[in-house]
Amino acid sequence: MLDWLSCANSHSLHELGREAMSMVDDCRVRCAHALGAEDPSQIIFTSGATEGNNWLAHVYKDDLAISPFEHSSMREPALHYGAETLGNVGYYLNEPERALLQSVMRVNNETGAILSAADGVPLHSDLTQAIGKVHFDLAKLSYATLSAHKFGGPKGVGILYAQDPYTLQPYLFGGEHELGLRAGTLNVAGIAAMTTALEIALVMQEENRRRFWKRKEIVLEALQVEPSNDAAFSPAILSLSFPGVLGESLVVELDALGFGISSGAACSSHSTEPSHVLTALGVHDDQIRGTIRVSFGLSNTEESTHSLAQALRSLTKGFGLALCH
Repeated sequence: MLDWLSCANSHSLHELGREAMSMVDDCRVRCAHALGAEDPSQIIFTSGATEGNNWLAHVYKDDLAISPFEHSSMREPALHYGAETLGNVGYYLNEPERALLQSVMRVNNETGAILSAADGVPLHSDLTQAIGKVHFDLAKLSYATLSAHKFGGPKGVGILYAQDPYTLQPYLFGGEHELGLRAGTLNVAGIAAMTTALEIALVMQEENRRRFWKRKEIVLEALQVEPSNDAAFSPAILSLSFPGVLGESLVVELDALGFGISSGAACSSHSTEPSHVLTALGVHDDQIRGTIRVSFGLSNTEESTHSLAQALRSLTKGFGLALCH
């Protein structure tokens, strides 16, 4: 990333601009190869999954069906445009009544649940929480979105994968970037860093999965929950609910001890509304209020995880654990 922070605009015609564009083109090829895309033209660089999700919601509008578990960056614009919300029994989704596209994220950002969609309808999947942690098959997707900062890259850059990019209409106007589909000067340094991070994350996926599972087991064992290497959930996210405890209070108390966790989705941490994900699962309000989310990353050591586990056990002593994913 540092090598390209002061580079020229990649759409400039002079030599420095051509050099930057050559690097971007190379990154497009590398990202396509890493993700399993058939052609580099299917890779569109964005500012992150939020932009890609909003873009697809805008293009498909009322011809879109979404799962009730989607990230707010897909859920809110989709509902604004009148999209259908798929019914569910637990994490099982029904068939969309009417839709040209259904959107079902691969891994839920609050609970870590691995989701799948019904066949027969073109599918978009938000892969943000899946990259480097959970298997996905790009060949089954019409569209995919992802953000670099969830797999070791910088914030503010991501990818929209489109099986057929010419099905898209421009969302941002005022330039001929990205096949004329997205206006805006490319974040060359961010693209360079994201590409390298993506390659590393996918090569190291199985090793990192084992590492995350170990961290998860440490916390569960401390809370006297039998760990299970559950293939239905991401190893990197642990959702815990302590009825009678206010999740926000746990966040503040653990923060004072040096641990950064959240009480739901990080992007909605200032919202007073109950989690739409847990509500869709039929979780009782008392459990929702007592729910926290622990995310494991590569910087978390076994020692620090043991410290977190003991702090959690001490702070929740006397309260039951009603929900655990």
